Amino acid sequence: MAFEIHDIDETQAPLLDHLIELRARLLRAVAAIAVSFGVCLYFASDIFGFLIRPLTRAFPAGQGKLVYTKLYEAFFVEIKVALFAAFFLSFPVIANQLWAFIAPGLYAKEKKAFLPFLFLTPVLFFAGAAMAYYLVMPEAFKYLLSFQGQKGGLDIEALPAAGDYLGLVMQFILAFGISFLLPVLLLLLNRAGIVSRKKLVSLRRYVIVILTGFAAVITPPDVMSQILLLIPLLLLFEGSLLIMWLGERKEAKEAVSQGSGVLP
Repeated sequence: MAFEIHDIDETQAPLLDHLIELRARLLRAVAAIAVSFGVCLYFASDIFGFLIRPLTRAFPAGQGKLVYTKLYEAFFVEIKVALFAAFFLSFPVIANQLWAFIAPGLYAKEKKAFLPFLFLTPVLFFAGAAMAYYLVMPEAFKYLLSFQGQKGGLDIEALPAAGDYLGLVMQFILAFGISFLLPVLLLLLNRAGIVSRKKLVSLRRYVIVILTGFAAVITPPDVMSQILLLIPLLLLFEGSLLIMWLGERKEAKEAVSQGSGVLP
């Protein structure tokens, strides 16, 4: 049986029915997070060990340690690790429930336009998170640990707390994951007719300033992390403009083939 995207739902469901459906889908999303949290809590130590590896590699071999200064800190670190991992694990279910709720209100053409973004969002988010983990964090930690040494006759040694380190890792991963969604935002705004490619091109210098400020605010306060985020943001912006241009060319060719337009 061939896959078919149906047009907008012709039934006019009362508001109460929509609210009931929204509640049901929210409950499914929460249930997915709860189940994922239970699984991730069991493996919380292993997951935290995975998150620690960039810091381990940044320290000289056999050196370095994580400390906790409050007796309950290690416990809450594992809870936060489990919640953080549960969000990643349950994200496909959450996205599916969101799509299932809004899809009946879309026309078939709108569904076809929206579907690529539904699949592109997690891909770009995980790509940004992977870049933060495998590329940015090791280099940033090496830079930050370079301040160790002797000053004024005293040894300066890095003794990061487990809770502070987890917060820094989450900031890195979320900052890069969310930032990599820039093409999704721009292309959706373009499809909706809110912004055009020509307008974005004319505002390029201002966009660069905004992205620079965004990278400075959302990343930890070191120049290396900010630069390593700004470079892919600029590339993603230019890539979005290229995709818009290709889309415009395709639409122009289709208009010519149908006898309803001319090439620019």
